[in-house]
Amino acid sequence: MVTLDEAVIARLSTKGERFEVLVHPELALLVRQGEKVDFEQLVAVEQVFRDARRGEKASLEHAMKVLGAESLEDVVYRIIRKGEIQLTTEQRRRMQEQRRRQVVSYIAKHAINPQTGAPHPPQRIEKALEEARVNIDIHRSAEAQVPEVVKAIRRILPLKFEERKMAVKVPWSWVSRAQQVVMQYGKPEREEWLRDGSWVFAITLPAGAMEEMLRKLESVTKGEVEVRRLE
Repeated sequence: MVTLDEAVIARLSTKGERFEVLVHPELALLVRQGEKVDFEQLVAVEQVFRDARRGEKASLEHAMKVLGAESLEDVVYRIIRKGEIQLTTEQRRRMQEQRRRQVVSYIAKHAINPQTGAPHPPQRIEKALEEARVNIDIHRSAEAQVPEVVKAIRRILPLKFEERKMAVKVPWSWVSRAQQVVMQYGKPEREEWLRDGSWVFAITLPAGAMEEMLRKLESVTKGEVEVRRLE
């Protein structure tokens, strides 16, 4: 459960009534984006208010009737989704920076430089965002903003989105560590075990993510991993 010091007010005014709840700022924005979160972690107090700052409580039954809700949880979600979330300047700055990093990470993992076939480092993408003066919206998911961000920075940074399919062979002595790496990126489409204990698998990933995974496999296997691109 979020503490009162960390919580912000979500407010909805409708049909001449005002309802407020105290919620976790970042989880509330996830709810606005349609994601499901842990309700106990979302709310600071399981109470609906008329004025949260003054501690003026509202009747849950009345709130449910006005909002057409069936439970406290339903009331809270409706207030968050249809109302406004009161963020402090610092909370907004921190959340915008977090969303910006998510956008940069998505592009770094899914896109490559078509001139070199290699992904752009996150620092280069970040610099392009600054140069293009891209504004990141904290109320929308990172993935939803990628198309417009890419359009804005393409004149600065050449980008191409593609997937790559690779066949990978890992010696038996490194299989356990290699599997831990691969699980972070996706599930192999085909896999088999050779007589010497080696693990062979095929996997398709966005180009940037593939490059990142292969670098990690090189590291954990001390360079003993074998890779072949599949068409």
